[in-house]
Amino acid sequence: MLDGAGNPWVSADVAINNGRVVKVGAISTRGKREIDARNRYVAPGFIDMMDQSGRVLLENGAAENKLRMGVTTVIAGEGGTPVPAAEIPNYFRQLEQQGISINFGTYYSSTQARMKVMGDGAGSPTAAQLEEMGREVRTAMEAGAFGLTSALIYPPSSFQTTSDLVTLAKIAAQCDGFYATHMRDESADLVKAIEEAIEIGEKGGVKVEIFHLKAAYAPGWGKLMPQAIATINAARARGVDVAADLYPYTAGGTGLEIIAPSWVWADGVEKGIERLRDPKLRERMKKEVAAGSMPGWSNLVHASGGFANVRLANGFSKKYAPYHGKSLAEIGAALNRDPADVAWDILLEGLPNRSVALYFMMSEPDIETALKQPWVSIGSDAAASKKLGEVDALGLPHPRAYGTFPRIIAEYVKRRPILSLEDAVRKMTGWPAQRMGLSDRGLIREGMRADVVVFDLDKLDDVASWEKPTAQPTGIETVIVNGAIALDAGKATAARTGVVLRHTCS
Repeated sequence: MLDGAGNPWVSADVAINNGRVVKVGAISTRGKREIDARNRYVAPGFIDMMDQSGRVLLENGAAENKLRMGVTTVIAGEGGTPVPAAEIPNYFRQLEQQGISINFGTYYSSTQARMKVMGDGAGSPTAAQLEEMGREVRTAMEAGAFGLTSALIYPPSSFQTTSDLVTLAKIAAQCDGFYATHMRDESADLVKAIEEAIEIGEKGGVKVEIFHLKAAYAPGWGKLMPQAIATINAARARGVDVAADLYPYTAGGTGLEIIAPSWVWADGVEKGIERLRDPKLRERMKKEVAAGSMPGWSNLVHASGGFANVRLANGFSKKYAPYHGKSLAEIGAALNRDPADVAWDILLEGLPNRSVALYFMMSEPDIETALKQPWVSIGSDAAASKKLGEVDALGLPHPRAYGTFPRIIAEYVKRRPILSLEDAVRKMTGWPAQRMGLSDRGLIREGMRADVVVFDLDKLDDVASWEKPTAQPTGIETVIVNGAIALDAGKATAARTGVVLRHTCS
């Protein structure tokens, strides 16, 4: 048994009753149901610190791809909640009434508040508008949100200033909440972006969670990540409660709209689409793509080292389906088109869906460096799938949706000894539970909620790859959520014992 706190494994029985662990050790009495876990590891259920399932769980609460990774709890909300702040209580009730297989918590997005008050364009809020945004944040926090998020590379979130975010963070601080952020830049200006996040935390009085920590800039591999870690460690040393999560892959996945400079979207999505159709404006845009990042815009093509390292993942159209998995450079050559034009053509063709790509921007040594940090937890940045074996609800065929958590052990414990097994499990259980204030989860101890995963270390493998992103992991046989078996001998059950985790606002 691995307790989730990082302690060495011990041989022990684990007794569960009424949804909780009631005894750990040598147990002589018989249970109504017994699971023989000899020669296997029993650990707390894994906690996904950056989940995207907030909407899909309303449609299907099974979340089977999550369960098969050993995940029993998810924290969602990078983009906020799928309902306005005032409707969050009803949203939570609906999830519980319909039934979910995993425990679910969420943040609320600063962008949601901004869009309600100001729409989706650029501009600075007036004092009255900022106050109204603050009321939305307060409403969300009182409903049980864990804090405030931002996604500062995406318009209109990118139009928010540090000062605006500090003001809103102070509202979340009143409920001891978080400021969790997809930072303004994860590439050349990574360190500056971390400094901004820390500033918001210090001035706003909130805990800071950095989503999917990465050094997404090929020219800075081996340099930026150590600098980023040093910056975070320095802030922690002076008392700033800042930590991060990551997914263990060298490519990120996001929409093709990020290839257009932010000014394209400054007057909203509708106007942005109109600009993308303008050949003259495209010429200006292409020059800016070639020039690299600019203030207010993180150029992921440049960060990836060019269009050859950006692969079309899902164009949401029959026309471009044959090119899935090909780089934009390859597609451009095949169609005799500029790769930037190809990206925007695919974006327009796929509307109203969000066409997505894989951006190969990270290095394995940088991932290893980040993973070794004791304050780094694990977040998939993926949603539950509506149907097992299909891409996640974001429509993004990235192996992180099926492989993230098994990969931490299979790759970084078994294939290369970057982490001990005990520490790898701690990063996915006890540490994130402590981080999120889930005082009765994340450990196998008497009195704790019975979220449990049983796995065969020898057989454990993430399997999912760039070529087969929805391949299911192996070696995870049993998953228990709040005392009920959700995955039994490798087969999903009908149990829907997950609960909504509400952050308390006193």
